[in-house]
Amino acid sequence: MKILAIDSSAKSASAAVVEDGKVICEAFANVGLTHSETLVPMISFALENAKVNISEIDLYSLTIGPGSFTGIRIGAAAIKGMAQAGNKKCVPVSSLEAIAFPYRDSENIVCAVMDARCSQVYCAAFRKGERMFEDKAILIEDLYSILKEYNEKTVFVGDGAELVFDTLKDRLKCERAKSESEFPHASSVALIAAERTATAVDYMQIIPVYLRLPQAERELNNKKAKEDEK
Repeated sequence: MKILAIDSSAKSASAAVVEDGKVICEAFANVGLTHSETLVPMISFALENAKVNISEIDLYSLTIGPGSFTGIRIGAAAIKGMAQAGNKKCVPVSSLEAIAFPYRDSENIVCAVMDARCSQVYCAAFRKGERMFEDKAILIEDLYSILKEYNEKTVFVGDGAELVFDTLKDRLKCERAKSESEFPHASSVALIAAERTATAVDYMQIIPVYLRLPQAERELNNKKAKEDEK
């Protein structure tokens, strides 16, 4: 089975082709350009260098969030377009699970964290690849309250790892993973999808997971709340 997967949920973007559980080609970029500029060329690069025609793709996969609102929408639109054209199904994957995937054999708690600004993080935790709690958007202090109950060593991964580690290192048994684990990778997304083919859905069922309202909408709600207080 040939799977084409993408990630555009973070600052980076990537595309990968996996065949029968093996990564054939992956393109990754974190160059400061918008995903609308980088994603399609990377998809083309991955297909060309894997020597796979898009008509040969059996299944699509993508990160559906949490993460960048714009990036997630761009990725969802790209996958939906290709899946619709080829009449193929898709496997949606959590951005946080994709970040934690390289550490699925770790005996420690692996906590994937993405910086959500304002002392908040998107987070989820895994042990031996098994999810410990669902994706959340919470304050770092609330994450601490959750993790301290386990009383186990925690490894932080993701672009929020340094922030969380620096905040909690004196109160929690923890460490920060290597910097290369900072972002999700499309190869991880594809390998997760390869194990979940039975959960594949129609492209129309791809729904982004934002966990919180967009900044513009939050600011509008705050403005309305202040006006109501007058």
